[in-house]
Amino acid sequence: MPIQSVNPATNKIVKSFDEMTDENLEIAVANSKLASENWKKSSYKERGNLLKKVAVLMRSKKTELSKLITLEMGKIIAQAEGEIDLSADIFDYYADNAEAFLQDKPLGPKLGKAFIRHSPIGVLLGVQPWNFPFYQVARFAAPNIMIGNTILLKHASLVPQCGIAIENLFIEAGAPKGVYTNLLISGKRASAIVSDERIKGVSLTGSEEAGSKIAEQAGKYLKKSVLELGGNDAFIILEDANIDKAVEWAVVGRINNNGECCVASKRFIAVEKIADEFLEKFTKKMKNLVIGDPMDPKTELGPLSSEDAAKKIADQVKRAIDAGATALLGGKRSDRDGAFMDPTILTDLKPENPAYSEELFGPVASFYRVKNEEDAIKLANDSSFGLGCSIFTEDVEKGKIVADQIDAGMVFINHPTWTQPDLPFGGTKGSGYGRELSELGIDEFVNKKLIRISGLNDPM
Repeated sequence: MPIQSVNPATNKIVKSFDEMTDENLEIAVANSKLASENWKKSSYKERGNLLKKVAVLMRSKKTELSKLITLEMGKIIAQAEGEIDLSADIFDYYADNAEAFLQDKPLGPKLGKAFIRHSPIGVLLGVQPWNFPFYQVARFAAPNIMIGNTILLKHASLVPQCGIAIENLFIEAGAPKGVYTNLLISGKRASAIVSDERIKGVSLTGSEEAGSKIAEQAGKYLKKSVLELGGNDAFIILEDANIDKAVEWAVVGRINNNGECCVASKRFIAVEKIADEFLEKFTKKMKNLVIGDPMDPKTELGPLSSEDAAKKIADQVKRAIDAGATALLGGKRSDRDGAFMDPTILTDLKPENPAYSEELFGPVASFYRVKNEEDAIKLANDSSFGLGCSIFTEDVEKGKIVADQIDAGMVFINHPTWTQPDLPFGGTKGSGYGRELSELGIDEFVNKKLIRISGLNDPM
């Protein structure tokens, strides 16, 4: 079955690609294994120079790469350009810092000497999503290539041209054959090759369902895995918050990337005292968003990534309304060609409503009012997900106290959950496990080898 690149703004097929044959997939895995034997012997300088060249190429081709993102998954063009910049920054970050992160760690035994040496483990499989087609790859590939591992990358079928473009960047940068390889295969085939003994670890960013399948295979074959799955991030507005700024950031937090972001602000929880003011201003700004062609710089909200994605979230909203929720704003597909959904705000959501616990991947906000700070914390934690959370308050010390009580991998005070190279990224509960980015992100797929030096007469 061909892998198709479809423009979600028009729902028209742009290009089609055949999947790799079993023979070509075997060649790709073999080449990656062969490359790993040499790449692990390379110096940090050599690895860093490769990543630096990739970053330079990425920035020089920003216009064409950004348009490719927008064409394949609908991200508005300014945000696509921002993604390219962020991805290049990640390559630079690890090129500049990996050697320091991976230096020997001396220990202090009573007798003799000992240290931890960080060594590569070999071939890694990455399974990456469509919503940030360059950034997601960068945060997985950059640290692991610097470790000395080699990468097999199965990209989302929605963005085949982005996947090919990333591999071409590595080729143009002079990467040895097999250090980075793009796999044009289905998710089912990706899960199957986890069993290959040449693959030593696997990282997936995607849905709970996909993560469960990959983790099952990784566990069965005793492979290290890292999972970054869904989120249902709370956005808490306390009574002393700057409401106008909170509203401004609430809109950004909800509709960034057209709302298709695992760390998007999805559940807006306002304490009673300021709930009406926040909701009124938030509704007004959401209502006035400019919807249209994601290539147009004036557009503020583009299409969903695909027609299937638009149908799914429209169905989720319908089921929520049928179960008693109120659509304060929107609630339907946009009256235009393409995979568009109107900005939507749902209220009156009870725990038994499906939208109370589901992840809504699109421009749909859930609004809740609570009596006080204690109830806000309780509601924020009442989720099977635990990726991120935002807290808005003028009292930063109070914000830190609240943050300490939130069950999430990341908590941002006075800002929507977001990402940068030097901040660790990851969640807890149903949002997965492991960390990417920062020093923590280079610590997942590495052999922390103990080397102990003893005197010949030292006791046991």
